[in-house]
Amino acid sequence: MALWSLVMFEQVRSNHADFSTARFDLGNMVQAVWSTAEGRPLESTGVTGEQMLRLAGHVDPILALLAPLWVVAPTPMTLVAVQVGALAVGALPAYWLGRKLLESEAAAALVALAYLTYPWLAWSAVDAVHPVTLAIPLLLLATWFLVGDRLWPFAVAAGLALICGELIGFAVSALGLWYALARGRRPAGFAIAFLGAAWSVVAILVVMPAFRDGPSIFEGYYSSVGGSPGGILRTLFTDPGAILAQVTTAHDIAYVLLLSVPFAGLFLLAPALAAVALPQLFVNTLSGRDALVDPRYHYVAAILPVLVAASVFGLARLRRERRTFAAGIVLALSASMLVLVGPLPGSRFADETRFPQASAEHVAALHAAVGLIPGDARVTSTNHAGAHLAEREFLYSFPVLGDAEWVVLDQRDAWTPPGTLGGEGVRPALMESLVASLDRDPGWERVFDRSDVLVFRRDARRG
Repeated sequence: MALWSLVMFEQVRSNHADFSTARFDLGNMVQAVWSTAEGRPLESTGVTGEQMLRLAGHVDPILALLAPLWVVAPTPMTLVAVQVGALAVGALPAYWLGRKLLESEAAAALVALAYLTYPWLAWSAVDAVHPVTLAIPLLLLATWFLVGDRLWPFAVAAGLALICGELIGFAVSALGLWYALARGRRPAGFAIAFLGAAWSVVAILVVMPAFRDGPSIFEGYYSSVGGSPGGILRTLFTDPGAILAQVTTAHDIAYVLLLSVPFAGLFLLAPALAAVALPQLFVNTLSGRDALVDPRYHYVAAILPVLVAASVFGLARLRRERRTFAAGIVLALSASMLVLVGPLPGSRFADETRFPQASAEHVAALHAAVGLIPGDARVTSTNHAGAHLAEREFLYSFPVLGDAEWVVLDQRDAWTPPGTLGGEGVRPALMESLVASLDRDPGWERVFDRSDVLVFRRDARRG
């Protein structure tokens, strides 16, 4: 666990130093935690330039609990360390489940190692930082406590998991149904199922709209099947074929296979527990956005712990003398896939799409550009530069200027986020247009130009 944490942390630290992390999403989390420490709980700058509470986009107030750590160590790496360390701790409930159900210390150790070498866990660790990722060890802990009928510790673990994201309630609800039906604990299980579902329903239909002006940008991910939760429900009854077609595309099938292979499909031997992953799997495959069915992203958070726990239950269905050998096979598969498709250097999946590699000259120019910006200034930046500028009240994203006093543009990073002009995408023409506009405007002065990195400063006197 310690070695895994060190390797993953160093990978993220290196990525951040090389400007391979981004405003979306590390910078968003840094700004929310920094604002909380400054007395403005979970405040951040939205994609269109408005100041908002993070609850408008995601109900993940666990971020507020990180503010005291920020006060002690005010650096984005503090948040990275929390995420990486929490994921490593998930090996403990995996080990405990293995020891209890497999009746073997060796098999349990192999299960824990398989968890740590699971390639999509490694991607979750280096895909810094997402509050929902913290639900992975918490859901594993919650499952462990339910197996031992320890409801009060379960309530703590599940409660913390719930505040990691608005959809986690559905996973907790499904876990409650499993506890009621598969484990025979009906009153407690049904109560858990109700409370978990209620959390997600209230978060999605009440909390998020209360803090948001207008429709959610996430509804665009589901436009082909109705968009809003109500629209999706109508489509389910009026055109179920559209729903079926959306969740069975080639990308969806490949996604399920990539999630399944490292555990050798053993979770299928425990179908009742494996079904706990279905709500999140449905949400992901129903989406029209490729990232939701890419296991390298944080959308696996409510699926991964279920697959781990269900695989342990699946191993327990084997004859006792075969369990350790089977656990070794799982470890071998998981470790092999980590080498092939994990996030560490040399992997075919660690490509420029996720962690773009810039030249030393370009990275040096970005560091110099960011160093020009005063800590209290309002600034607009491109995505990867924004991860280094988030410790401030106002941080706009290219191409939004807002009332920025400074603009930092990496001309090799012309990505625009969802909800901005033209929507999500790489828009070099828009970058050229903005640069030309700033150069023509007498109110702006170009003060830095090196290696395709530009810095503009608002000059009120010339304006």
